[in-house]
Amino acid sequence: MSQFLIQVNASAYGSTGSFRALKFCQSALDQGHTIVSVFFYQDGVYNSSALLAPASDEFDIHAAWLDLSRKHQIKLTNCVSAALRRGVLSPQEAKDNAKPQWNADAGFTMGGLGELVTGIEQAQRLVCF
Repeated sequence: MSQFLIQVNASAYGSTGSFRALKFCQSALDQGHTIVSVFFYQDGVYNSSALLAPASDEFDIHAAWLDLSRKHQIKLTNCVSAALRRGVLSPQEAKDNAKPQWNADAGFTMGGLGELVTGIEQAQRLVCF
């Protein structure tokens, strides 16, 4: 079985990239593969915003990522630089940047491109969405 690192560049809504990444992860896990981690880059960092509030009849991609992470112990990592540029801050980043508020869900960690490289070294395949 393969070990995958998933890179999500697509925002939570506005394109199907994040949804397709999630479905890929679920399918790979169902087939016995391993997801090393999911790295959110570029607009993908919007998936981590705890302030996403889709209508009750819409799919909640944010909650789905958190559910996948909890069920399968998959680390969800935001690129900190991409997140800061887009106003997605963890409590620590808000403090470090003298911002009055934060919005990144605690289920997502902040990391640099070094974490992406480490994940690439651990995985057999990198799949980008």
